[in-house]
Amino acid sequence: MATIEQKKQVKENIETKLSRYFGVIPKEATRDQMYKAVAMTVKDILTEKRGNFKHEVNEKGAKRVYYMCVEFLLGRSLKTGICNLGMTKEYEEALAQFGFSLEDIYECEPDAGLGNGGLGRLAACFMDSLSSLDYPATGFSICYDYGFFKQMIVDGMQVELPDIWLPGGEVWLVPRTDRIYKVKMGGHVKENWKDGHLEVLYENCEEIEAVPYDMMISGADSKAVSQLRLWKARDIHNFNMKLFTQGQYTEAVEKSTNAESISKVLYPSDNHVEGKLLRLSQQYFMVSASCQSIIRDHMAVYGTLDNLADKVAIHINDTHPALCIPELMRILIDDYFYSWDKAWEIVVNVCSYTNHTVMPEALETWNEDLFRFKLPRIYMIIQEINERFCREAWKSFPGNWNRISKMSIISYGQVRMANLCAVGCHSVNGVSKLHSDILTKSIFKDFYAMYPDKFLNVTNGIAHPAGCATPTPVLRDFSTRPSVRATATTPRSLLISQSTRTTQRCAPR
Repeated sequence: MATIEQKKQVKENIETKLSRYFGVIPKEATRDQMYKAVAMTVKDILTEKRGNFKHEVNEKGAKRVYYMCVEFLLGRSLKTGICNLGMTKEYEEALAQFGFSLEDIYECEPDAGLGNGGLGRLAACFMDSLSSLDYPATGFSICYDYGFFKQMIVDGMQVELPDIWLPGGEVWLVPRTDRIYKVKMGGHVKENWKDGHLEVLYENCEEIEAVPYDMMISGADSKAVSQLRLWKARDIHNFNMKLFTQGQYTEAVEKSTNAESISKVLYPSDNHVEGKLLRLSQQYFMVSASCQSIIRDHMAVYGTLDNLADKVAIHINDTHPALCIPELMRILIDDYFYSWDKAWEIVVNVCSYTNHTVMPEALETWNEDLFRFKLPRIYMIIQEINERFCREAWKSFPGNWNRISKMSIISYGQVRMANLCAVGCHSVNGVSKLHSDILTKSIFKDFYAMYPDKFLNVTNGIAHPAGCATPTPVLRDFSTRPSVRATATTPRSLLISQSTRTTQRCAPR
């Protein structure tokens, strides 16, 4: 039973949100207004918890985990957040006094349109688990306008329609306009030596602002609250008033529209050149902004990047964020003047990679000319990574050019993202024992022969603490018992306990 003081606090918080943001009292509020007011109160609690935990992490100098994925299939945040805070009864009773049902309020929330498949669900489960186990973790992705799509059948054909989630979902987003970063693409790169350092100049490049929006990811019975930082693309050029006043409205907003298309849709069609360029732009936009954010936060705490590998772990979920490897190299070499060898040592020890496919034809590759056109500086860095790797591979497989060409990052006019991950990460894993074994015997066979210690298995799991958010009252009541919740962070104890009981039942009397 919720205490009177807790219920009173929840009630007052909801009333304050309704008054401040909607100008209504509870009896005047619509169901949508009540949902948003409740969501804001939960977000405030999680944000405060996040701040306290972050301060503790900084004080201890704890290592931070950064999880990069092009999609996060989070589902709905309100039910999970209230459950993980252990405040279901408080909200049920407070809302009942306003004439609302908590279950009805739950139904107002749309699924966050940030992912649509198993890759995104795995990423969301990892963020949930990292919070529940009190790891300091941040996820990075893109704030898509349309991450889902609706399906309709018209004249026997599938038709895809946008799923508009932001009107109901944006209440969970915290805009961080104090953490905007610039991402440069295209144009030409010039190199000059100045004061003993390499100076890299960009000419006629496209500059896009990455504006962060943060979501709080709660854990079950934990101090930690993870943060999912989502990037929205914004053009930095001034609005062309002259063209607009001349009636050329489309031309006046063309640059803004092109820039903002980066964060419009998850997995844009890539069966044409424009689609391929957009996908490549999305991936680099995400990793560049994310890497700049990571470096900024690290420098704010430690003032040096020499200990980056000791304090930061970046995980690449599938190959979409693979460009964080050359992007980190770019920042360390171009912005902080590290030597190549020192920068490479840091990057390899920071990055790890999860593979999701064993089919060679499904591994992500980019046309070399298209890649060089869109990301000239990153292409130069990957070229250098590839040349150094091929020299190293020659020592392992002398004279075997066919084998080395298959392992090469750039070969036959293609830039191979999976090979980049295998070379630039200290750890490579599959998502099941069978999958991981197949990797070392098929697509990564040669890399395994060269770097056997890099490869390991990490079996997919589930976010089992989320069971308390089930709509089934019996299961919810069972999963919230202290004896059951105590096993949330040690699930193996359930197996051991069950095994012991089975042994006792089967033992001869």
